[in-house]
Amino acid sequence: MTDRFLRTGIFLAPFHALDENPTLALERDMELLQHLDRLNYHEAWIGEHHSGGFEIIACPEMFIAAAAERTRHIRLGTGVVSLPYHNPFMLASRMRQLDHMTRGRAMFGVGPGALVHDAAKIGIKPSDQRSRMNESLDVIMELMAGKSVTRTTDWFDLTAAQLQLPPYTQPGMEMAVACARSPVGAVASGRHGIGMLSIGGTSDDALLAHANNWKIYTDHAGQNGKVADRSKWRIVTFAHVAPTREQAREEVKFGLDRFAKYFTDVATFPIIPPDITDAAEFLTREGIACIGTPDDCVRHFERLWKGSDGGFGAVLLLANNWADWPATLRSYELMARFVHPHFQSGANGLRQLSYDTATGNRGTYSVQSQAAVESEIKKYQDAQSQKAAE
Repeated sequence: MTDRFLRTGIFLAPFHALDENPTLALERDMELLQHLDRLNYHEAWIGEHHSGGFEIIACPEMFIAAAAERTRHIRLGTGVVSLPYHNPFMLASRMRQLDHMTRGRAMFGVGPGALVHDAAKIGIKPSDQRSRMNESLDVIMELMAGKSVTRTTDWFDLTAAQLQLPPYTQPGMEMAVACARSPVGAVASGRHGIGMLSIGGTSDDALLAHANNWKIYTDHAGQNGKVADRSKWRIVTFAHVAPTREQAREEVKFGLDRFAKYFTDVATFPIIPPDITDAAEFLTREGIACIGTPDDCVRHFERLWKGSDGGFGAVLLLANNWADWPATLRSYELMARFVHPHFQSGANGLRQLSYDTATGNRGTYSVQSQAAVESEIKKYQDAQSQKAAE
């Protein structure tokens, strides 16, 4: 499929083990974005979390503002801002400012909030998170469109609220809604015609759920006069690559077990069942992750493409710190060098064509080249002979 172009990026929660220096961990997250910027990754989405110990970025807007000063090309999104935790007018105002400060590189990802611990700390019931997300998103879409909003709910009260800055990005900054297994995110994103961020794994069952959510997105987009554009759909997965499968498996021993334990003990849903003793084998067998070579990663991404039942716009790696820092950097580089070109309009197709053409005509070109060289040698020798005769 030489005409497809799959953007690449990361979904940075982040995940940092409890024994690490948190200041240095945040600095390393920033260095990772600089590394990805140099490697031509297209986007990075930064999460918002307030409890649990592992996911330690509380304000993605602040992190993005700093990252924008250290990077040149990569686009930076909130991945995601938990809408029930914020007054929608204040949040929209901050994001509009970020749109200007990043010169249009900021993206606005939203969701209901993944950690129930966060919601509990500010008195929000899990049963209210998704309805509050929809109430907030409706207001934010109006504000981003330049409208004045007066709205009263049981958790915010707006009176003629209107943003005071126009958008830097025309016609407006890109937005997306996180969507896991439930259809809530698909309905919300489709209704507003904005992007969909599919999280929650890439097993066979998860891919079926993602594809079904895209159908829900398409239905609700059509019902609301929006166009369903697959380039706005992003799928999140796991990958760590090395020159050999054995090396990749060895490298993830650094942090995979602690990561799995966090999801079992704290996070809303376990990625790895508690009775699994070989996490790497389970993740690769189930299609949740690629832990192997760049060729393995190509096959993993192809599987995601096929499972989407029509294609999608970007593949995002859930940054995880399974391997140590040097191995992590090398993994991202190997993917940029040897995996991404397969999914970006046949990036090496013209190079291969040029190489094949040269190879196919080598015999003809060699004969012509040799004849030209021999002709010049003869001309020189004849000229030297003529001088000697004179």
